[in-house]
Amino acid sequence: MNKKEFLLDSIIRAYIQHLEPIGSGQLKSMYDISYSPATIRGYFKKLGDEGYLAQEHASSGRTPTTEALKEYWASRVEEQLDFVDYNKLNILSRQLGMSVFLKEQQKQVLNRVLDIEGIYLLLEFSSFSITIAHNSALLKFLSDMCGLDALSILDVAKQVGATDLFIELDKYIFDKGFEIINVKSFLRLCVDYDLDEIYINRFLHGNVMDKLQNGIYYNGTGELGAVLPHSYMGIAHDVIINGKNYKMLVVGELSKDYDYFYKGISR
Repeated sequence: MNKKEFLLDSIIRAYIQHLEPIGSGQLKSMYDISYSPATIRGYFKKLGDEGYLAQEHASSGRTPTTEALKEYWASRVEEQLDFVDYNKLNILSRQLGMSVFLKEQQKQVLNRVLDIEGIYLLLEFSSFSITIAHNSALLKFLSDMCGLDALSILDVAKQVGATDLFIELDKYIFDKGFEIINVKSFLRLCVDYDLDEIYINRFLHGNVMDKLQNGIYYNGTGELGAVLPHSYMGIAHDVIINGKNYKMLVVGELSKDYDYFYKGISR
């Protein structure tokens, strides 16, 4: 790092730890920096002019801007995350005020469709079954879909208006293998920023996880970006918890200590 990058990195770390404006003298003493307070203030001004630091008034300390925090976490948060400790995930998400969405990645394939005495249709998937009211046209339609996974069939059911099929399949997918840790933080976000009810339901029912790619999401990036406020981010990973594969989405403010969080939950 050059001097300016080093000081920006230092003030961001200090802000994340204390969540208050940081002055030049305070930063110098916190990290035993060799530069003089005057030199630090000079770089603070340059960083402010470049849009990385903000200052409420002339005598106050500096805080990193949203853009500075985005760049900071983009360079530090790794998309690759393997084994996660569920108990620590539960504790730290609540302690730090983050919401974590978990959806089990177990591919369920439609194996066969059975006509039960012209009253019900029994759909047998890899490890579960559902029943819906009999419909001759739907029986033929579904028989041609054997071999497809449950999520693809759910999409088709929605597109063609097969309401009973969509409701029963969605109910199973929601009830089995989906969990929200610290949902209170997410609901506070929804209320504070008056989020659209359609998007809220996609989160609460796990639908937002279905085609989510690994990576960091900010306001304006993808479907998540339509929901997340400017001061928040979402981070998606494929993880293993207690021997099962999950898609994990972490949602929280940019100012949270993600270094501490990820070190704590990794096994």
